[in-house]
Amino acid sequence: MSAELPFVLVLYYSRSGKTAELANHIARGIARNSALEARIRAVPPVSPDTAASVPAVPSEGAPYATKEDLRQCAGLALGSPTRFGNMAAPLKHFLDSTGDLWLDGTLSGRPAGVFTSTGSLHGGQETTLVSMMMPLLHHGMILCGVPYSEPALGTTTTGGTPYGPSHWAGTGEEQPLSEQEKTIAQSFGERLGALAIKLR
Repeated sequence: MSAELPFVLVLYYSRSGKTAELANHIARGIARNSALEARIRAVPPVSPDTAASVPAVPSEGAPYATKEDLRQCAGLALGSPTRFGNMAAPLKHFLDSTGDLWLDGTLSGRPAGVFTSTGSLHGGQETTLVSMMMPLLHHGMILCGVPYSEPALGTTTTGGTPYGPSHWAGTGEEQPLSEQEKTIAQSFGERLGALAIKLR
């Protein structure tokens, strides 16, 4: 990874791997801009244990994010599976630790967007996306969605919303990402990256 290029941070929590898969497609869209890199990071699970019980480095998947990743990013894509129409606790826990970045206005004026995956088709995709937007607005970030000029948004029969990319995984056997979901995620990443360049 080149130290000279700015990066858009693709930050997520994923349990079954579908949110992580969306993150990878968003990163592909970001990487279409040769002036940018995509940096994929995850947040660790939380536990009721009072002592630290998760290793500092995950055994597989994306490295865990640090606040320094947030401090340095040119833009942010934030992802979570739905939990009763809300973001998952591990992502909320990480965001709750960013009060110092809020106090000094670190993220103000930078573009950001959100993405999610759900088990059921009407399992709270939009409310989960909106729940992730609220802390971004408090940080002063500029929200990026998916406009209807993206044709896949009008033809998808699974996931995909104007609020951000989404995936319908199904409640039985998990469904793979549809071609429309992949297209929407990559289009979103490309748009977010273009905004990051314009706003730098």
